[in-house]
Amino acid sequence: EVQLVESGGGLVQAGGSLRLSCVASGSFDDYDIGWFRQAPGKEREGVSCFSSNHGHTVYADSVRGRFTISSDNAKNTVYLQMNTLKAEDTAVYYCAVGVCGYGMDYWGKGTLVNVSS
Repeated sequence: EVQLVESGGGLVQAGGSLRLSCVASGSFDDYDIGWFRQAPGKEREGVSCFSSNHGHTVYADSVRGRFTISSDNAKNTVYLQMNTLKAEDTAVYYCAVGVCGYGMDYWGKGTLVNVSS
């Protein structure tokens, strides 16, 4: 079992930036890594997913060009750099590990990002 803990959320003005972190209890070398979000009253949606096995990264259309996923395997940490934030980015952000586009096996508890307009 992999435990995931997100941090870095908070209140930011539109146009600002935040970097989210997700620390895993162990190595995630055998997993794809993804960031997801759920806005109030909406279903959870995928934000970005990185597949080390396939060597590619995908982004939702709504964040492409503004968000960047990265990882530091030595620290068992994955990041989500979020720039040019918009009010519609307000959501609880979750990291997860599993298989991109198929299913994620382990989830963190989330961190709240609130973008004021």
